[in-house]
Amino acid sequence: MCYQCSSPSRRSFAQFLAAGAGLTVLPACTPEAPKAAAPSSSTAPSSVPPSPEAVTASAGATADAATVGQSPAAPSPTPSPSATLARQFSLDDPASPWVIVNKHRPLKPADYVPADLVRPAVTISAAGEASLLNSTTAAAAEAMFAAAARDGVGIVLASGYRSYSTQVTTYNGYVAARGQADADTASARPGHSEHQTGWAFDIGDGGGACSFEPCFAEQPAAAWAKANGHRFGFVVRYPWMLHPITGYFYEPWHLRYVGVEAATDMLNRGIGTLEEYFGLEAAPAYL
Repeated sequence: MCYQCSSPSRRSFAQFLAAGAGLTVLPACTPEAPKAAAPSSSTAPSSVPPSPEAVTASAGATADAATVGQSPAAPSPTPSPSATLARQFSLDDPASPWVIVNKHRPLKPADYVPADLVRPAVTISAAGEASLLNSTTAAAAEAMFAAAARDGVGIVLASGYRSYSTQVTTYNGYVAARGQADADTASARPGHSEHQTGWAFDIGDGGGACSFEPCFAEQPAAAWAKANGHRFGFVVRYPWMLHPITGYFYEPWHLRYVGVEAATDMLNRGIGTLEEYFGLEAAPAYL
């Protein structure tokens, strides 16, 4: 997660940290104030493991803040989609596709490592551990990337799994260079990153256009993933103008697997964040 990684000093610092972790690129992937506002044919694959039965509970949709040009207020908690599904898929277990990791909800255990990390058969620009995903996410990514290719859109896996120790190195580097208060706006604290779960990854377009920058939202890879990701179980985890809820500015490159039914239900009901969907409090800052 990295909102603005375009300046030479920041990019050089990220590359320096990445070299020690065996990664091609390791963006900080956390918020900084944006310089300018970013603009906002295949069937679901058989290779994606079955998702839970259709979600049925009702909840109010989130207002589209992009249309009014204002940051939304922190939401009132909305009901979980289904008591049955909530019991089936934990919001706390990092091995669950519905685990919620944010600035209020660290991973438990903090040094969690997925047991089924694999390298998906997709185009990858990352190296080392960053080329890995858990097996469920990898299968869904393979199907999604293939469908995009059939539509003439190239998508690249730019950053996948990130271990606790890598996040320690990254975060501590920012603290040493900029102080903790500023570091918390540029790097997730260890144990608070979705990348550590194996359920999330960052994408690129293959040519490096607008990588980890707001203008990536305008690239074909981002537009295709936003429009079609739900068919493969993915949501854009940090949507436009919902940073008061998620704690992160818009990241059109950061995708999160939650399953086809949940992702589709969120889209159909106009719910933008996992916090709202599962009735959790907003997490704009660390407790």
